Amino acid sequence: MISIGIQKVSKRFGATVALEALDLAIQPGELFFLLGPSGCGKTTLLRCLAGFERPDSGTIRFGEQDVTRLPPHERNAGMVFQSYALWPHMSVVENVAFGLEERRVPAAELERRTAQALEAVQLGALAERKPHQLSGGQQQRVALARALVVRPRCLLLDEPLSNLDARLRAEMRSEIRRVCKQHQLTTVYVTHDQKEALAIADRMAVMEAGRILQLGMPREIYARPATATVARFIGETNLIAGRIVGGESGRLLVDTPVCRFHGLAGDPNEVHRRGAEVLVSVRPECWRLARQQPAMNAVRGRIAETAYLGEVAQHRFVSGESELKLFELNPRFVGTAAQGELWASVDPEDVVVLKP
Repeated sequence: MISIGIQKVSKRFGATVALEALDLAIQPGELFFLLGPSGCGKTTLLRCLAGFERPDSGTIRFGEQDVTRLPPHERNAGMVFQSYALWPHMSVVENVAFGLEERRVPAAELERRTAQALEAVQLGALAERKPHQLSGGQQQRVALARALVVRPRCLLLDEPLSNLDARLRAEMRSEIRRVCKQHQLTTVYVTHDQKEALAIADRMAVMEAGRILQLGMPREIYARPATATVARFIGETNLIAGRIVGGESGRLLVDTPVCRFHGLAGDPNEVHRRGAEVLVSVRPECWRLARQQPAMNAVRGRIAETAYLGEVAQHRFVSGESELKLFELNPRFVGTAAQGELWASVDPEDVVVLKP
């Protein structure tokens, strides 16, 4: 296991800033996600780690070694691409063994390590098949085995599941985490899929315009987004404009068109002054519905529309001129039970106050 250190790394493509003085420390054995919309810089950073791009400035270290200007083949980093990049004329075992053959590994060791890599991804029985005879998920496992067989110092994954259907993506998430943890690999994983990151990451960084907006564990980032951009990008949320009317020590009181909210500052280092305009973020699943008015953070309104999905109902809740999205687990307020005036409430710990 090695750490990965990124210090003041910048990269431009003409007038476009891809990475801006970026600092990041990835711990040994960590499954670390780079997340963000297209053009945020996450793939450029991964390519800089792999050696396919060279930073304009800054330093990249694998452990104690400065690899900033090393070519890819001298970094010993395993790379798994979005497109799998398998040789169509080679069998599964030949694809996996290719990297070892290029390194002139003795035949007996090559056979042993190739068999171990295939067993690690549970493909030993399909060793003689060609790529076109495999499903998308199986092809991705071959690409993962090919990266593992060379015993890389770290593993770099570039949106590896984007070509799979939803069911296969869910299966491969846990498979990738199992393999990475089993081999104790420091792994950097690029994706735009929030569910992927939330499901298997140890830590994650949300990026925008070549900068890191927020860094932390999935639960931290989901529950306490530091900016409105992060709140919008990670999951779904209601963003309600308001004005601070009181509060202290990170606990704030905000007047909005729907109610007066008691909540928490998204960024504890942000100074929120009385009278400042802010946005209140409330995740749809945090609301509770009731007939009687709750004591705090209560919004009066009615259900205008419902999508009933069995275990959950997705409500469009109207309060005056405002609309909120509410997810009701084990739904009760559906059909005739949803008629009439209702109250939607939320705990202060689930109310996040953000700068506009």
